[in-house]
Amino acid sequence: MPNIAEFIQKLPKAELHLHLEGSLEPELMFDLARRNKIAIPFNAVEDIRAAYNFSNLQDFLDIYYQGMNVLHGKEDYYDLTMGYIKKIQQDNCLHTEVFFDPQAHLERGIEFPVIMAGITSALKDAEKDFGITSRLIMCFLRHLPEEDAFKTLKLAENFLPHIAAVGLDSSELGHPPSKFARVFKAAKERGLLSVAHAGEEGPPQYIYQALDLLNIDRIDHGNRAMEDPVLIERLRSERMTLTVCPLSNLKLCVVNSLRDHPIKPMLQAGIRATINSDDPSYFGGYLNDNYLAVANAVDLDKSDLVTLAKNSFSGSFLSEKEINHHIHQIDAYATSHT
Repeated sequence: MPNIAEFIQKLPKAELHLHLEGSLEPELMFDLARRNKIAIPFNAVEDIRAAYNFSNLQDFLDIYYQGMNVLHGKEDYYDLTMGYIKKIQQDNCLHTEVFFDPQAHLERGIEFPVIMAGITSALKDAEKDFGITSRLIMCFLRHLPEEDAFKTLKLAENFLPHIAAVGLDSSELGHPPSKFARVFKAAKERGLLSVAHAGEEGPPQYIYQALDLLNIDRIDHGNRAMEDPVLIERLRSERMTLTVCPLSNLKLCVVNSLRDHPIKPMLQAGIRATINSDDPSYFGGYLNDNYLAVANAVDLDKSDLVTLAKNSFSGSFLSEKEINHHIHQIDAYATSHT
């Protein structure tokens, strides 16, 4: 019988909440800065890691946007994406649905085709070389006007076959989902699925808005849903997936301690919760690090871990046939480790 760490390591799983820009490791930041002759305000990798000592979402976002300044050419976006793929391959992650923030690159003068070429080439190679499938989610930055999101959607029209969904991220407080109702409707009309960050720092009302005004297919974070019994029941009955990020929640002080994390109450309430890494190079851990940290903190057992892994596929944008294939894999794995 393997211990929890060994069980998690080999457990088949998917990741549904990952910002590619948030997987930019300090070493790669230095390499890209040299490649592109970009000055960065750090003298060593250790200086970058020290700068990651933030305590709220906005402080994190400030350094997050600063870090992505080193991304310029197709090769940069390829290396960023492939660096992440190689990390999750070590975690036995078989499928990933990754976010990218085109507006943060477009405003620096990077052309949309350059961004897409690098990311999609890496994701294609990930499936060919590692058997890791993927879906790409284009996020809108909620601190910018909705009109800017419309411009980004327009730029993306020639690339829609490569984009599965739109999302909504960046600073949550003061930027409710209702601000983006029209652009999400336009995205749906183009055949795109949708997700939205809601209930991380924002109130439960933001989750209601994401459900009712944006008609989203999945909630990113959703922690504060646990404050509202009516919302808990709605999420359970509608089988709405929550993409929860434990180490992110700890780093950004959404929870004071992982012992206070709501992942176990979510599972006990019958909510389809999943575990994800969010921005792993900034928050101190990739997918399995998040599984293990929260499992130890709130005493998740192997049955809980199997449920979380199954939820990660059931809540994905894979086909029903693909989902069932992965769930059978998980069942076989669990049976062989009882």
